[in-house]
Amino acid sequence: MASKPTMLTAEGHKKLEEELEFLQNVKRKEIAEKIKVARSYGDLSENSEYDDAKNEQAIMEARITTIEAILKTAVIIDESEVSNERVHLTSVVTVEMLETGAQKVFTIVGSGSNETNPREGKISDESPVGAALMDKSVGDVVEVETPGGILPLKILEISK
Repeated sequence: MASKPTMLTAEGHKKLEEELEFLQNVKRKEIAEKIKVARSYGDLSENSEYDDAKNEQAIMEARITTIEAILKTAVIIDESEVSNERVHLTSVVTVEMLETGAQKVFTIVGSGSNETNPREGKISDESPVGAALMDKSVGDVVEVETPGGILPLKILEISK
C-alpha cells in the first residue's frame, strides 16, 4: 500500500533533514555512551540509568523512522508555481474574526509535515481553520466549528 504523500515547504523539508542528520550522527552516539556508562554500574535488572537510556534510545529510533517515512513520501511545494488567487499550502492568509473584528495571520502547512506551530500562526491544512480556508479566495467568509461554537472568518489577504 502506497503512503500518502507529505506536502512540505522547502524550509520544512530542510528542517527535517537537519533533525534526521542530528539524530543519526550526534544523538545516537550520545545515547550509546549513556548506555555504555549505565552498563558499567552492574546489575541491569535494577539499573534505572540503563532503563532510562534504553527508553530514550527507543524514542529516538522511533522519531528517526518517522522522519525517514515523511522524507520518503515528501513532495516539496514549489512556491513560485502557486498563485495568491486561492488559499493553498504555503499560503499566508490574513483573516478577520467577524465577531470581534480582530485580525489573525495564518500560514497553511502540510498536515504530516511537523511544521505546524500555532504560536507562530503555522496551521495544518487539515486543522479546522486550515481546512475551512483551503481553496477559498479573498472576500470569502468561512465558518469554522470550534468547541465554543461556530467562528466566522473573512479572508482579507492571501500572500506567499
